[in-house]
Amino acid sequence: LCPCLIYGAYIFLPFDAPLLPTVSARLVYTLRCATFATFPVVLGMIVSGISRLCSSALEPFGELHREVEIHRTYVSQSIHLFILYFFNMAVLATYLPQELLKLIPLLTGLFAISRLIFWMSYAIGRSFRAFGFSMTFLPLLAMLLWNLYGMFVLEPENLLA
Repeated sequence: LCPCLIYGAYIFLPFDAPLLPTVSARLVYTLRCATFATFPVVLGMIVSGISRLCSSALEPFGELHREVEIHRTYVSQSIHLFILYFFNMAVLATYLPQELLKLIPLLTGLFAISRLIFWMSYAIGRSFRAFGFSMTFLPLLAMLLWNLYGMFVLEPENLLA
């Protein structure tokens, strides 16, 4: 489903990436796009804090209720996945040709939407969360494989340059 969503958005959404000739400009563009990917994480932190505040637990550091635990786990996993996403996206931006830089905001949107889908499905039940997690993890895995391919096969002479 993820490749179909990315391909459809790439073909049918009417925007193009700006002209980014240098690596530093591409990294700044990636950093700006990654700012939007933090939205589900920040929203999760806010909801986690509110649910912790509204919890009926007598001891603040005692055992957490299921509602509080869901949000805490979501925020923790989202932070870990965002770090992996951001570093892979930064490396990807250095290897992509100019005409494919449109993928950077598309992958950012997919990450944000898939984290929100994961959060909703995790709140419904733990057995439903695989869809949202796979929509987050499989594009991340594809980026990692492309980055490794780019580093070791396409440009091995520039690996550490």
